Amino acid sequence: MTNVTGDRRNGRHSEVGRDGRVGEDAGGVRRQVVDIIASRTLYDESYLLPDSHFEAELGIDSVIFESILASVKEQFSLVAPLPSGLVTVGDLVRAVERACQAPAADVPGPAHTAAPGGPLLETVVTTTMRHTQYQRSQLALGADFESELGIDSVVLASIVADAARELGLPPDLAGTVTATSLDELVEALRPYHEDTRRVDQSLTRPGSGRGASPVPDERATDGRAADGRAVDDPGSAWDSRSMKDFVEERDGDLFAKTRSFGRYLRRREAERLYWYGMPLHSRCSNRAVIFDELEGLEREFLMFASNNYLGLANHPKVIEAVCDATRRYGATHTGSRFIGGTNMLHKELERRLAAFKQRSACIVYPGGYAANIGAISALVKSYDTVVVDKLNHMSIVDGARLSGATRRIYQHNDMADLERILKRCDEDPGGKLIVADGVFSMHGDICDLPEIVRLAKEHGARVMIDDAHSTGVLGRRGSGTAEHFGLKGEVDLELGTMSKTLAGMGGFVVGDEEVVEYLRFYSNSYVFAANIPAGVAAGLIASIDVIESEPERITKLWHNIRLLRSQLADAGFDLENTRSAILPLVVGDERKAMELGRAVRARGLYCQTVVFPGVPLGDARLRVSVTSEHTPEDLETAAGIFVEAAREVGVLPSAG
Repeated sequence: MTNVTGDRRNGRHSEVGRDGRVGEDAGGVRRQVVDIIASRTLYDESYLLPDSHFEAELGIDSVIFESILASVKEQFSLVAPLPSGLVTVGDLVRAVERACQAPAADVPGPAHTAAPGGPLLETVVTTTMRHTQYQRSQLALGADFESELGIDSVVLASIVADAARELGLPPDLAGTVTATSLDELVEALRPYHEDTRRVDQSLTRPGSGRGASPVPDERATDGRAADGRAVDDPGSAWDSRSMKDFVEERDGDLFAKTRSFGRYLRRREAERLYWYGMPLHSRCSNRAVIFDELEGLEREFLMFASNNYLGLANHPKVIEAVCDATRRYGATHTGSRFIGGTNMLHKELERRLAAFKQRSACIVYPGGYAANIGAISALVKSYDTVVVDKLNHMSIVDGARLSGATRRIYQHNDMADLERILKRCDEDPGGKLIVADGVFSMHGDICDLPEIVRLAKEHGARVMIDDAHSTGVLGRRGSGTAEHFGLKGEVDLELGTMSKTLAGMGGFVVGDEEVVEYLRFYSNSYVFAANIPAGVAAGLIASIDVIESEPERITKLWHNIRLLRSQLADAGFDLENTRSAILPLVVGDERKAMELGRAVRARGLYCQTVVFPGVPLGDARLRVSVTSEHTPEDLETAAGIFVEAAREVGVLPSAG
């Protein structure tokens, strides 16, 4: 049986052509070797010349090179090791030819046929290879971008932008063209490609003239639209661009995109729609004093943007522990955990976290982001598969990308889709890791952990759950998603951050001792980074003490969650399927969501306005975070503010 990534059981990919595999002239050794190098490095194949030096010219270090060699040996069914001293692409090709004992043209390989589409299809395929680490033979025309190839909207935008640039198509297609597979993408680009070819042909006819631009640029570099309107002028019509428009802006000057975004940002700030990064001038409790840098004044707000779910950031015992340990051990330790950076408090913190989570061992990272990147990339390699929920946190997305593994995306909390993906992976030789948020940070709902665990066991996969917004919130003791579902010990790895409920900084992973010890030696974000200061570790230990000795904080939190959730739902807000301390007020349109955020702030309440890239385009929202420190009066006032502001901007119908 052959799936979309090819049959690797016999070391060769299955025959292609009629089944939708794409590519041309891929029968020789050189083409297949270059495909492998391109998939492991994201280089365009045109850069991979025979005399290209792996280190000096291509920047391929020993770790990446070993991954390339492993894939080459698998592709060509090589048993004996390849010789040492291979320093160029040509050296590797010749070594493989000798190992195969056949000239390049005679080596059997994927039987490609010239698929229809010509340069358009070829450009789309090579661009996709460059952005995904897939080899040509692994790309099927009809393969679903998300569930079969793990290509999300951000990667797709990069593919479209690159393909448009190489084909001379309009530069703004990355923000407008959508597709779910390679064949859909080719068809979506075809009208633009044909228009460009017609213009090119007209320019080559006698008397056609020269110098005309074949494709009009929708936005000139001076900040004006094609009709001359100054899109960066706050007094002009609405600028419909989003942050997505500046992800793939191409220019010979690397900093050109920063100037374009700077003009866009200044306009959004002038409209009081972007209000990010304003500094606090007080503790962050149920209320906070924030300095409005746009207005130049301090304002007190009802605070509904904090992840201080149990109020531990202001607990006297936590603050005292931080101060005492800092006076005793100093501000920090200036080293990684392996080289002079381990304090006795780090060891105690890991012991306490493991006990709190009821697991045998724990590893503490510098941050939650570092924990996801480090754990995933250490355990999952290019020959493995990582299966992720579509709405996972970006740190999980980046960890999967960094690993170089085959990536599969299942639709959000859709267990039928997860099962379908796992079935297709059953015959793959590598391991499988399912990663999901426990509580989804922009939506507030909880992963379907019982079904994830059941499917993982059925299909031989491991499971890692990110409890960033679950720790201190879910479960009777507040230990997270596994406790909430009564599945302690059934989840292979539980990950968390310590900058939210635990009121410090850093991240952690708990699991079996042998797995945790492996992570200590193979997680680059642990080995090659300084860890949290001793004072922070002491504060985190004190936070665990408070959670265990004051369970009424969790009870108060859930009382507040239920109260505000019911008030907002009764008012008519779309709260999706939230089951946590995160209450999303779903708006959809970015402009409308930003206007709602502005109207809420004007009434003295601060919560997060979430637009791209926090959520996909068309899914903008306000994100309301409830804590145990909110009083009944705070919650009633907040509900009134949200309703009044929503009616003002048209998110809710007017009272009349």
